[in-house]
Amino acid sequence: MMNKLLLATLLALPGTALAQTAPAPAPAPAAPAAAPKFTLDTPIQEIVADAQGKAAIDKNLPGLIGLPQYDMFKGLSLNQLKAYSDGKLTDEILAKTAADLAAIK
Repeated sequence: MMNKLLLATLLALPGTALAQTAPAPAPAPAAPAAAPKFTLDTPIQEIVADAQGKAAIDKNLPGLIGLPQYDMFKGLSLNQLKAYSDGKLTDEILAKTAADLAAIK
């Protein structure tokens, strides 16, 4: 008798036990951020081949492209060249260059 009374009570209450809501849909995954066109790991010659990339190099590393040794190191990235720079390519200079390169679309 108690079970029938409980069942009748549950059925009389609006929306109780019978109404089920569908789970909320999962949010769409965020689109991955587009990779920058150039980074400190891009070979220097690829950066310089782009007008904006060349401007970033000239701004942050004036005279680099005009060095007589350019043909010897143009296939290196700026991160690789840092090891051969005798401390002239500082973390600060590379950070500024990286920011300018990242802004190129």
